Formats: sequence, structure tokens, C-alpha cells
Amino acid sequence: MNKVMNSALEAISDIQNGATLIVGGFGLCGIPEKAIEALRQQGTKDLTVYSNNCGIDDWGLGLLLANKQIKKMIASYVGENKIFEQQFLSGELEVELTPQGTLAERMRAGGAGIPGFYTATGVGTPIAEGKETKVFNGKTYLLEEGIVGDFALVKAWKADTLGNLVYRKTSRNFNPLAAMAGKITIAEVEEIVEPGELNPDEIHTPGIYVQRLIVGTDYQKRIERRTVIKA
Repeated sequence: MNKVMNSALEAISDIQNGATLIVGGFGLCGIPEKAIEALRQQGTKDLTVYSNNCGIDDWGLGLLLANKQIKKMIASYVGENKIFEQQFLSGELEVELTPQGTLAERMRAGGAGIPGFYTATGVGTPIAEGKETKVFNGKTYLLEEGIVGDFALVKAWKADTLGNLVYRKTSRNFNPLAAMAGKITIAEVEEIVEPGELNPDEIHTPGIYVQRLIVGTDYQKRIERRTVIKA
């Protein structure tokens, strides 16, 4: 099976209106920017997106938000996006805030075929509203459901043609978890090599989780919020 696509547009072409996406990245680090740009160009709308955050106004998932393609956002942090704030306050965007560790574990659980798990995070807060609870050893826990998306979009550093992925440094973040949790996982990478060229001990995501590969160039190393020390 040839997993290498000719373009990002080809790779995302069957993502239809109303699809559920799981997107890797943390802030602007390790985001699948080519797939996001292709989705913006295609105009797919009414998307439900699970991701740590929603980018910024003019980059990352913020591009889809500005184009009004996202219907619901499930994230752990949304503080860098004015468009997000405006759409939420106007009722255009449905938002579900999820603790960061819980979101990560929901992705991992979904990818591992685990339908739900109990966690103490969020007990006694608005996060717990409407959720089942259970007591273990005298302590209350919330039932959280695993996440499985129609598609997962991830960014890796290197892949082989079988779809085995290697991430680079902090860009690993949510990407391995997101890659597990998609029914169809689309990975964009900076380099593709032949099978056997990757050290098996350095592979972070096995190719069984990856259905499509995109090779990207000219990636932008943008900073979400630049801070400097005065001289």
C-alpha cells in the first residue's frame, strides 16, 4: 500500500463537512500546517476539532477558525486567539474545555481501544458536570471517554514509506497520541526514507497507525507569543 500522497490537498480531499478531527501540536510547535492550509483551501466546514489549542488568529487552526470552518472545539487552552473569543461569545463556536492531561489520555485511550477511564482531575469543578463518578479507596473520580476521530492530522520530522514516524524534540508533544486516535491518520513530514533506514529504537509512532503521508517544505518556525528582555 502506497501511503505517500502527491499533495496535502490529495491527502485531505475526503475530509467531509461535519467530520471530527484530532490535531497534533502544542501552541504553534509541531502543528500539521500543510494539512491545515489544505483544509482551508478546500473549505470543509462544520468541523469538530480536538487539539491542545486553536492556534493564533493568523496561523495554525486559527486559519480554519477565521474561515468559520470549525463548529466545535475541544481544547485545554484557548487564550491566544481573539477570533476564538469573538466566535465563542457570539454563539458561533461551541467550546468544551478539557484539562490538558485528561485530553492527552483521552486520545491515548481512544487509540488503544479503551472506551473510558476514571480520573480525579476536575472533580468538584464545572468539568465534572453531567459526568459519571465513582469512588475508589474513598476518593471520587470522573469517568472520561476515549476519543476516536474520523481523521487525525499530525506533524513528524521523518518517516519511512511504511508510515513509521520520528518526531523531533518538543514537536513530539500531542502528535503521537493524536496519531493513535484517528480512524485515518494523515502525517506530514519533512523527509521520507526507505524501510529499514530508520533505527527501530527511535520510531515514536509505528506505521500501523498511519494511513497517509505528506512531504512538506518551507515550514515556518513561528512563536506564539514573543517575549524579550530589555537591554
